[in-house]
Amino acid sequence: MQAYQIWLIIAILLVILEICTAAFGSICFAIGAAVAAIAAGIGAGLTWQILIFVVVSMLTFIFLRPFMLKFLDRKSKDVKTNADALVGKRAVVSERIDAAQHTGRVAVDGDDWKAVSEDGFVIEKGTPVEIVKLDSIILTVKAINAM
Repeated sequence: MQAYQIWLIIAILLVILEICTAAFGSICFAIGAAVAAIAAGIGAGLTWQILIFVVVSMLTFIFLRPFMLKFLDRKSKDVKTNADALVGKRAVVSERIDAAQHTGRVAVDGDDWKAVSEDGFVIEKGTPVEIVKLDSIILTVKAINAM
């Protein structure tokens, strides 16, 4: 097996590792291994291949990794998902909301949720409401005044 083939196998394995971890660390080594494979392909000796691998890997860590972390890893802590994303959405009452009778359901995004009124008033079926709070699996809603 040729040296450039070994470097390419290392680069491919590091890319696969990067896909699994997405930490933008092993991709720097993969780039270094790919450049070392090119060096091996044009006839550089093993010492030069290792030196090129180390230098290119280090340079990608210094210059490329911070860029990738800043612009490509956009995990925002403010993004609400799943049930937490319901707060602020509009829904329609699918079963009359009445605290005295312990009834009330709303339909939102194709799902039917147990609901209670924010102010304790009865809200009739078909009334548009806004979700103001989520408590486990019970939505607290308020009626939206039609204008």
